[in-house]
Amino acid sequence: MTDALRWGILATGGIAHMFTSDLVANGFTVQAVGSRSQESADAFAAEFDIPHAHADYAALAADPEVDIIYVSTPHPFHAEHATLALNAGKHVLVEKPFTINAQEAEAVIRLAREKNLLVMEAMWTRWLPHMVRIREIIAAGTLGDVRTLIADHTQDLPDDPGHRLNDLALGGGALLDLGIYPISFSFDLFGEPETVQAVATFKETGADAQVATLFRYPGDQVASTLSASDTAGPNTAMVLGTDARIEIDGVWYSPTTFRVVKPDGEVLESFTAEVTGRGMQFQAAEAEWLIAAGRISGDVLSTDETLAIMRTLDTIRDQIGLRYPGE
Repeated sequence: MTDALRWGILATGGIAHMFTSDLVANGFTVQAVGSRSQESADAFAAEFDIPHAHADYAALAADPEVDIIYVSTPHPFHAEHATLALNAGKHVLVEKPFTINAQEAEAVIRLAREKNLLVMEAMWTRWLPHMVRIREIIAAGTLGDVRTLIADHTQDLPDDPGHRLNDLALGGGALLDLGIYPISFSFDLFGEPETVQAVATFKETGADAQVATLFRYPGDQVASTLSASDTAGPNTAMVLGTDARIEIDGVWYSPTTFRVVKPDGEVLESFTAEVTGRGMQFQAAEAEWLIAAGRISGDVLSTDETLAIMRTLDTIRDQIGLRYPGE
């Protein structure tokens, strides 16, 4: 394996374009792309000057010049395509949500461990500069006892029944597409919740339109999240502590600014950072660092935590009555 890992991009949709753009802009090596058609693969390869374009995913997985594969197909195919890559001896970065349910997640993680390969959920927000700084502030005790998270991910997205976001067969809906962000943030702060309460509304297709959750933790912390695909909200977040709070500006899960504010309104810190592109390159850097260190799971987002997040998503779906075809 070369010092600079050679990336393969599995699928050529919108998220793959954003990720690959960030990789190329920040000097990563993108060696190959795989699509369901040669035409799509060729177009993607031409756009980003990628050496190899494969007409199917199996050919990408078999490419000897690829070290790590980024899986960006719709949610119900994550497990299948991560398994394909792992069985071909490739490390894997899998778009969030990691899989469609915890059972699939457990199988993928078990296979990665058997193969001694990295598998990591592409929750890119975890590695953004403002999130790194927020963890430092909390660890330093600046907020006192951290008690509460309040976060929303609310967008006015297409109502077209044929759109992927409204198609249950493709894992569409607010929870897995949008809710994964604030729910993952709650895990970052507090870990796995002790109790979960969830309510939802639905579209005519059966896809969830709004999902509100309330988590309680053994230390009496609480987290409140709202995800919605039919209403646009502020997309802000607040972390409340006994001595201060953090106010994260919209869009909180993308590169943004925040303030640390005391109860009397005094601003202790205002944070800003320059980020090239969307900021998806930081998760790639983490994956490359872990592999260079001989590790197959990280500390910022371990495979154990990813599995716990999937279990909580399953619990939420049980409570709101949301099932996907084939389950």
